[in-house]
Amino acid sequence: MSQGVREGRRWTEEHLSQLPWYESCPDTVDSIVLTVSELLTNAHLHAHSDAQLVLTWDSRCVHVTVHDDTSGRPPKQRAESTAATSGRGIAIVDALADSWETHEQQHGKAVTACFTPELPESAQS
Repeated sequence: MSQGVREGRRWTEEHLSQLPWYESCPDTVDSIVLTVSELLTNAHLHAHSDAQLVLTWDSRCVHVTVHDDTSGRPPKQRAESTAATSGRGIAIVDALADSWETHEQQHGKAVTACFTPELPESAQS
């Protein structure tokens, strides 16, 4: 995702809009789009890397994966500070996602967050 964070949000929203529960779960959609924004920002700012963004819907969970080219340090939450002007991205992801994890890969790392929308029976396919 070398086109930037805004393009990542737009691309995500476009793809989520194709899911049958998109209209009925606006909070989940907003949480996913904000998480994409935070993870792409982290990849660009902290890993100094372009990022690969993958969305996967498995009929239960939307998996948001952002891969960057930097290996070694997995992201972690920083201590809360009212004076800090940045450093809240992973705390935001932790608060919004049902779960998240980091995967070391051959070339870099990937952060995957899972979102399980509250689905009405008619939208579970």
